[in-house]
Amino acid sequence: MSQIKKIGVLTGGGDCPGLNAVIRGVTKTAINQYGASVIGFMDGFKGLVLNHYMDLDLRAVSGIGHTGGTILGTTNRDNPFHFMMDENVNEFSDESDRAIENLRKLEVDGLIVIGGDGSLHIAQNFYQKGVKVVGVPKTIDNDLSATDVTFGFNTAVNTASEALDKLHTTAESHHRVMVLEVMGRYAGWIALYAGISGGADVILIPEIPYDMPCILKKIKQRYNEGKKFSIIVVAEGAAPKDGEMVVQKLVPTSHDPVRLGGIGNKLAEDIEQLTGIESRVTVLGHLQRGGAPIPYDRILSTRYGVAAVNALMEGKEGTMVSLKGVDIATVPLIDAIEVLKKVDVNSNFINTARAVGISFGDE
Repeated sequence: MSQIKKIGVLTGGGDCPGLNAVIRGVTKTAINQYGASVIGFMDGFKGLVLNHYMDLDLRAVSGIGHTGGTILGTTNRDNPFHFMMDENVNEFSDESDRAIENLRKLEVDGLIVIGGDGSLHIAQNFYQKGVKVVGVPKTIDNDLSATDVTFGFNTAVNTASEALDKLHTTAESHHRVMVLEVMGRYAGWIALYAGISGGADVILIPEIPYDMPCILKKIKQRYNEGKKFSIIVVAEGAAPKDGEMVVQKLVPTSHDPVRLGGIGNKLAEDIEQLTGIESRVTVLGHLQRGGAPIPYDRILSTRYGVAAVNALMEGKEGTMVSLKGVDIATVPLIDAIEVLKKVDVNSNFINTARAVGISFGDE
């Protein structure tokens, strides 16, 4: 029999469609299948340090599987190993032992961390200090290398695709170039999937540095064919050849201090200046993180929640649950965070896009 009688769960990093479905899956599985109790730490790792938590029973998670956001709250600024003690003087301290002591006092036997690259790095650090941890891969960016798909990604793609459907009509009506900037950090998965789905003419991703003359060539080609509008999808981390990504701001208190953003505006300004064609930009921003998860993500999130509890009960701590084909497996946390999963520039997805005439600004 497993020695896990009480499970703690937290949601770290940026919010993401499907978080509540994971929490529901964890809680229901722990209670129904194993007779264990569950508590949720509030606002990510901050709640673990400050001992802020709520009891999670069947009533607490009833009806939340289809909702967006997280009932536990989240933050991407509170790393227990580099915890801000005083915001006025930027004073930091290692509060990881304090967090572990809170787990001990609460008699929490295992911790489930739902998060992306940054949160799972912290989870790995806690595992190295003896905490029984299992991770759940959460990010709309789909950039975790040890899983085929992260939950939240497909909902974000759906949001971006719907935006492109709407931009097509106004672009065609006004004969404009419409630029849609999407999230993704240093990986181009959202831009690639949404661009193919939404019929973009140009897709710009971090993995393929773009050349402005190639973009202009595509726009002019369309005009010569009588198509007096163009749709461009650009990932926030895209950059020109011999250029750099556009950084919106730096947040020193965050474990991921770089905030990307602004490439869409720069691109639209350059295109309009160089061609004289009226260009407009739409930045989806946090719309991609918000709202209810689509059915795919509700199902995947639930499967991840169930699998995370099973992994703890089976003694598979120090792992992350992972989608491999159609099955859920466990992989070492260290493998999950070792490298970011980026778009393979020679993949079938890229070749498919090129075959239907989509430009990546490189030829």
